Amino acid sequence: MDQRIIDLYDRFTHGQLGRREFMDRLATVAGSAAAAAAMLPLLTNDYARAAQVAEDDKRLDITTTGYPSGPATVSGYLVRAKQVDAKRPAVIVIHENRGLNPHIKDVTRRLALDGFLAFGVDLLSPDGGTPGDEDKARDMIGKLDGPTTVARIKDAVAFLATNAASNGSVGAVGFCWGGGMVNLLAEASPELKAGVAYYGMQPPLERVEDIKAALLLHYGGLDNRINAGIPAYEAALKKAGKDYAIYVYDGANHAFNNDTSPTRYDAAAAELAWGRTIDFLSKHLGVPPPVET
Repeated sequence: MDQRIIDLYDRFTHGQLGRREFMDRLATVAGSAAAAAAMLPLLTNDYARAAQVAEDDKRLDITTTGYPSGPATVSGYLVRAKQVDAKRPAVIVIHENRGLNPHIKDVTRRLALDGFLAFGVDLLSPDGGTPGDEDKARDMIGKLDGPTTVARIKDAVAFLATNAASNGSVGAVGFCWGGGMVNLLAEASPELKAGVAYYGMQPPLERVEDIKAALLLHYGGLDNRINAGIPAYEAALKKAGKDYAIYVYDGANHAFNNDTSPTRYDAAAAELAWGRTIDFLSKHLGVPPPVET
């Protein structure tokens, strides 16, 4: 697909364009309003097409649970392998700017099958939970208070560290908006041991000194909007002597890991990044116990 269209859609999904302006511009690039309407299904996420782990997988124990954070209760999707009796490292999964949707739940299940105690946090839960309408979810995400949201994820670290199935070591994996939250969490939480940010916005550089967690940062080579911040962030991490690794995947777009997005998903980049993610989490949180297949 024309890269101009993918970039245009990226601007729309990140709130830089309203739906009407997006469709008008898409029609200009596509040649007509009819062509734009026909193209839209190719751009939007199709959650029915890409679940790698079934919701009713018999190997998994899946619950919806929550924890207190200030006056609010934050809920999420807690998943672990059933037959593993040993304590295991825990990972918070932080969603994109569409909330805890079926794709992020699937990613949470994948982590559980890799042996981790995985918690897909719903940061819209104090406001009624993630809605089915993605545009509404994006609008709700845009209205969240930044410091309060980071504090709520920080409280999730403590929640998982004391879970009976956890070994006490907690990491976080975030995608898009959630990747930016991982970077902010690393500055805010000295208890976080490892953070993996997929194409996430870089944090305030003046607080990089506060980072204690090891960081793994994945970026798509075509993601100019996010990649503009890489050089300064890397320079700050290097100057502060932090434990980090950065990978830029040539030819990959923003959201290259999202296999529900047919135009942006890059299978080769996603597979390579996922393998690196599991190895990184195992190194810094502890090797998870094996899960029977």
